[in-house]
Amino acid sequence: MLRWLYSTNHKDIGILYLVFAFFGGLIGTSLSIVIRLQLATSGTGILANNGQLYNVIVTGHGVIMLLFMVMPALFGGFGNYLVPLMIGAPDMAFPRLNNISFWLNPAALLLLLVSTLVEQGAGTGWTMYPPLSVQGSGSSIDLAIFSLHLNGLSSILGSVNILVTVKGLRAPGMSLMQIPLFVYSMVFTAILVVLAVPVLAAALVMLLTDRSLNTAYFVESGDLLLYQHLFWFFGHPEVYILILPAFGLISSIISFFSNKPVFGVTGMICAMAAIGLVGFLVWAHHMYVVGMDLDTVAYFTSASMIIAIPTGMKVFSWMATAYAGKVYFSVPMLYAFGFLGLFTIGGVTGVVLANAGVDAAVHDTYYVVAHFHYVLSTGAVFAIFAGVYFYSNLIFNLGYNESKGTVQFLLLFLGVNLTFFPQHFLGLSGMPRRMFDYADAFSSLNALSSYGAMVSLVSILYAGTVFAPAPALYQNKTATSIELILPATPAFHTFAEVPYLKISK
Repeated sequence: MLRWLYSTNHKDIGILYLVFAFFGGLIGTSLSIVIRLQLATSGTGILANNGQLYNVIVTGHGVIMLLFMVMPALFGGFGNYLVPLMIGAPDMAFPRLNNISFWLNPAALLLLLVSTLVEQGAGTGWTMYPPLSVQGSGSSIDLAIFSLHLNGLSSILGSVNILVTVKGLRAPGMSLMQIPLFVYSMVFTAILVVLAVPVLAAALVMLLTDRSLNTAYFVESGDLLLYQHLFWFFGHPEVYILILPAFGLISSIISFFSNKPVFGVTGMICAMAAIGLVGFLVWAHHMYVVGMDLDTVAYFTSASMIIAIPTGMKVFSWMATAYAGKVYFSVPMLYAFGFLGLFTIGGVTGVVLANAGVDAAVHDTYYVVAHFHYVLSTGAVFAIFAGVYFYSNLIFNLGYNESKGTVQFLLLFLGVNLTFFPQHFLGLSGMPRRMFDYADAFSSLNALSSYGAMVSLVSILYAGTVFAPAPALYQNKTATSIELILPATPAFHTFAEVPYLKISK
């Protein structure tokens, strides 16, 4: 077991990332259940009117799910394991750098968890807006800031590694159009990380100096909006950092279970590039209510709506791939289709929020919460489940029971919709986010949302019964067995010489 501590093999590190993401997901999900139990009824709730504790839980849930679950799973886990295999590389370009980029993550998570035990905890929200983050409870916020610094350093090191690997270690003769879409998604994600995360690091350094060295970047004679601009210049590309690897996984899965290549591969690559580019140009649509002039608001409204075009291109390409293919509805394909439907709902509500006039009415309400959870909770998380089912035999030597997996998918699909769809109506009715209590008029929809969270929890726990060691499942005629083969048909030209998965009943 000690070899896991110093292993530089990309497969070992990919598995470490996935296991780490699993435990991060357990912690983040537990915090979300506490939030929903608190909001199940109006009044004091299980936290006994402790607003600071509620804010600490909300902060921890947001940071852990984004940076210690989704990103390690999609970018670190599947990225490290699959990218070298898909481009014919022996390993990542910098194996020891790959090792340290992982081990920075447990240290960062430990710092974040310790911050909740120091003084009153970091109850700033995951955005850490000043003046609260400057004048708030001492060392706990410092620890949370250091945690984000370590996580950001890990992401940058991993991104540089992926970029150099794809550029320098591709198999001889592999042209740009032969690189699989998943690898392209990782490349564009890595570029976003390298460009965006240092901006967050700069903002956090300024926060630390404001807190400890009496500088005035954001407070006193400083500019509070400067932090918001810096944070969201990182924060909006961060959404695409989380979702672009999911796009790559979904492309692989829909292509495979439709028995044909992805429709419009060149368009898909260009769409990912456009998403990455425009993602840097729309950050202030998170800031419509801060008092920007009308010309600036008009620009960010237009740019935010334009980003729906390349995203729509990808959705229609996936639909065209399935429409023209012979579709096999295995569990990974169910999750891929679930991703398509629910991510599209999140995208449509994103277009609604891109309009500054509408956003001014629903800003910081549960409509915004519903929007980004449909993008991430039902988007990125569904892609993670799809990837785990699809690659479980390759990575973990596990098979899964088809019927149990279908039940688990249906439970999770029902649970997330019961949880987040009512929140659209709560937001339109004016219920503010980040509040531990609410008016009695919102009770029924909050109760429904909390019931949905319980269904989702049952589904996640039930997933533990779905998987079993692959050799045992080969004997079960109702199970799906997965074997590693190389593609034998030139129809899969974008996957040439790439390890591929064949499903047999």
